[in-house]
Amino acid sequence: MWNEQKRLLESQLAPSERLLWSGMPRQGLILRAEDVYLIPFSLLWGGFVIFWEVSVLSTDAPFFFKLWGVPFVLVGLYIMVGRFFADARQRGKTYYGVTNERVIIVSGLLSRKVKSLNLRTLIDISLDEKSDGSGTITFGATNPMSWWSGGMSFPGWGPQPTPSFELIREARKVYEIIRSAQRQPA
Repeated sequence: MWNEQKRLLESQLAPSERLLWSGMPRQGLILRAEDVYLIPFSLLWGGFVIFWEVSVLSTDAPFFFKLWGVPFVLVGLYIMVGRFFADARQRGKTYYGVTNERVIIVSGLLSRKVKSLNLRTLIDISLDEKSDGSGTITFGATNPMSWWSGGMSFPGWGPQPTPSFELIREARKVYEIIRSAQRQPA
């Protein structure tokens, strides 16, 4: 994993750049604060649509009604279970890097997306640190309504999330590396 991460990030560097730090978000299935709301909602949604679909399938309802519930069942299964696996897979394909010139985020499930932020133009950098030293570094102002999705993004829906190094180890150390690199002359 480390060699792939380093190779991928180094392939993004300009000749004058040096990689100061690289990392990945925490791996595996995780629960987020938003799940306090999303889990009960997903269980209600999923329970209702599965009950409705089973009821329709066990009667002489028209074929259209039987088909009508399928998309709702699929969405219910995704918000109940699938989103946890999609989130874990997305984090497994995300790599972070800090160079002497910029912050790099490489991510994507189906295609590779590279987000590059110049250190000299970054104004709003915030650190959210947990007691174990892990945390999230956010680059820019966060959308006040971003909490509603709870890490559950659907392609094409809503605004793009604020770029961040999410769920990294030693977040304060990385934050200080970024701040130090910003203070260096161009």
